[in-house]
Amino acid sequence: MTQVGTPENSLAPERRTIDVVPDAERHGSPFSQFTLWFGANMQITAIVDGALAVVFGADALWAILGLFIGNVAGGAVMALHAAQGPRMGLPQMISSRAQFGVRGAVLPLVLVVLMYLGFAATGTVLAGQAVNKIIHVDNAAVGIVIFGLLTAFVAVTGYKLIHIVGRIASVFGIVGFSYLAIRLFTEYDVSSFVGLKSFDFVTFLLAISLGAGWQLTFGPYVADYSRYLPRSTSERTTFWSTFAGSVIGSQWSMTLGALVAAVAGDAFLGNQVGFVGDLAGPAAIAFLIYLVILVGKLTVNCLNAYGGFMSILTTVTAFNGQTRISSVARTAYIVGFTAVSVVIAVVASADFLDNFKNFVLLLLMVFTPWSAINLTDYYLISKERVDVPALYDPSGRYGAWNAAALGCYVIGVVAQIPFLAQKLYTGPITDMLGGADISWIVGIVLTAAIYYPLAVRSSDPPASMIYPRGSSMIDSRL
Repeated sequence: MTQVGTPENSLAPERRTIDVVPDAERHGSPFSQFTLWFGANMQITAIVDGALAVVFGADALWAILGLFIGNVAGGAVMALHAAQGPRMGLPQMISSRAQFGVRGAVLPLVLVVLMYLGFAATGTVLAGQAVNKIIHVDNAAVGIVIFGLLTAFVAVTGYKLIHIVGRIASVFGIVGFSYLAIRLFTEYDVSSFVGLKSFDFVTFLLAISLGAGWQLTFGPYVADYSRYLPRSTSERTTFWSTFAGSVIGSQWSMTLGALVAAVAGDAFLGNQVGFVGDLAGPAAIAFLIYLVILVGKLTVNCLNAYGGFMSILTTVTAFNGQTRISSVARTAYIVGFTAVSVVIAVVASADFLDNFKNFVLLLLMVFTPWSAINLTDYYLISKERVDVPALYDPSGRYGAWNAAALGCYVIGVVAQIPFLAQKLYTGPITDMLGGADISWIVGIVLTAAIYYPLAVRSSDPPASMIYPRGSSMIDSRL
């Protein structure tokens, strides 16, 4: 797909926020989704996520297989959200108003903002370590603040610069992570550290959950980065470009993490970034590896800040009726969000691995029901037909609140509690399963099963897509 329309200068601050992107401003190709999501997953936090499966008991070989299954399953769901972007031209969470109501969508939105903050903060901890290694400073707060400033700058500039950083991260990640893998096999007899433990169902499911959770939590903002693609872009192509970039990038990183955890043990647990730098070898090469870590984390952290800003804006505009805001207000939202994430990163850097494991698994509980409702409605009930102007009108087609969708969402969350395997709580059914966490499967299947029959009876989708008047798009009401 070739570029269409007249895109703005790449480094000019983006003008669009939660409003629909008109045809004249559509541009790019599905390959941009591959490089963005590949680069966003070739990063140190994904290495840590893969290491967690081994840290908490799985053999590296079984962990890698479990992570792969989780990445594929979660990646398929995530990419289905991405495929909505070109057709609607909207940020992901705005489309949730079609299911939950213009104001009802605030419930999942608040949880989405917490997710962005959590990932931004935990990622900033690791990125801050890389910054400190580069500038030779010991104070953790210094690196965290510098990285926060970089994040704010790229996120304020917006969509196009984020894609540029993603392409750079893709190249850096391939070179840097390939080098690290070679060093790992050169410095350690990796074969003597894997295949030592027999198959364990519980830790295998943990690995699947870690991979699936990683992918599923991209769902609430993946369409934010496909919405500028030309409206004629094939949904199938958008799906596979996003799926391949995210799954290949994350599996590559997580596999490296599982192997590093298997051979390094405690040496990796207490100093993830430092260990990777030491593995790189000579100081000059270690410096380059720290840059790889920095660029990879910058990509995904900008996604968090950018998505966090739009989720907050979507929440606010549900009550004030606005569809666009000034560039000054946009900057203030992003800077404010980034500042909060930096403060959290400074305060909550201890016990990172254990906290991150529980954070990822907890996010599964609140986002799998949202994903099930959004995808069931869009593909099976509305059949990809949305009244876009009504998404901004509490008195319109979708109303202010959709009690049925909100009820299904709450049931989907609550139903997972008996299946949870968290640090502070283990559900009774989880005990019966030997500690295996299958809550995310329950969340997806049960929520879709109860939502579909309710929505089929009450839904009133338009006969075809309805776009805003005067947006250079086809308006099916004319």
